[in-house]
Amino acid sequence: MMSNNYLESVIKQFEYYKLLGEQTFAQVADEQLFWQYNEDSNSIATIVKHLAGNMKSRWTDFLTTDGEKEWRNRDGEFENDIASRAEMMALWDEGWQVFLDTLKSLGEDDLEKVIYIRNQGHSVMEAINRQLAHYPYHVGQIVYIGKLAATEWRSLSIPRGNSSQYNAEKFATEKGRRHFTDEFLGKRE
Repeated sequence: MMSNNYLESVIKQFEYYKLLGEQTFAQVADEQLFWQYNEDSNSIATIVKHLAGNMKSRWTDFLTTDGEKEWRNRDGEFENDIASRAEMMALWDEGWQVFLDTLKSLGEDDLEKVIYIRNQGHSVMEAINRQLAHYPYHVGQIVYIGKLAATEWRSLSIPRGNSSQYNAEKFATEKGRRHFTDEFLGKRE
């Protein structure tokens, strides 16, 4: 039971971070997707390319092959060579599809199985937790760049100055067990 709750919870959390990325893309002009602060920084599109490469490598044949696939070109993921929003979104969707389909296929019995990433053994739960740190780290970069680039930024969480109102609304409802992402994921467009 705990393991199923764990899987349900992490799936919701990953879907939430996917949504944050998509809400950021919607607020950024096409040309801003490719902007780099300097040559050592990454554009939004480059970060998307890296995430997609990582997701496809780590989560394809997840339980049976090493997570660092021979066909992956990690260094190439950091070349700022995506040509359009559509190309970037195709990579984003493909990576998340592979990742979320694999996560949703896992059961409680899988969580203690050992998988390998570059010959380093991880339990499935450890591998999920590794990505629960990695993917939101990069989505946070995407959001930060988006905030810098957007002409008019709409907050993705509690807007500045609205904490009291937000808290009043939350405390006006009865206590209950809910996942913090439910209200956000329910608003998907």
